[in-house]
Amino acid sequence: MPAPTHRFTGCHMTIILVTFFAVVIGVNLIMARFAIGTFGGTVVENSYVASQKFNGWLEQGRQQRALGWTISLALDPARHIAVSLSDRHAPLHDARVSAVARHPLGRAPSVALAFETVAPGELRAVEPLPAGRWQIQLLVERGSDQLRRIETVQ
Repeated sequence: MPAPTHRFTGCHMTIILVTFFAVVIGVNLIMARFAIGTFGGTVVENSYVASQKFNGWLEQGRQQRALGWTISLALDPARHIAVSLSDRHAPLHDARVSAVARHPLGRAPSVALAFETVAPGELRAVEPLPAGRWQIQLLVERGSDQLRRIETVQ
């Protein structure tokens, strides 16, 4: 068996290690840049405080379901939010509705939505939403009863 013509030296090992770590660090920097550039918002400001409020949020959800209200939210072709409200028996005609449209990643400013009544229990946003995906944070109030809902429209 012939002897190898080139010996593996410390210089070769140094080149291999430097190249390996340069690739790993480069990929990590690229991925970190993409992660920072594509997520513009936060889910909660303080996760500890949110964890302390979680059971209260569950109770609010149970109270909202007990109301028996049905809410449907849709985006019409002109990009106006249409809201349909009813209880177990009839349309909710005496409820106040307010909403805020937020961009899911915080890239666009939030839009406060005002509604006009088009029929009993049927409301339509006065202004159209800009193009894109939006989270609609809806609040429906009648007397002391409240229903909160978050829905995504596109």
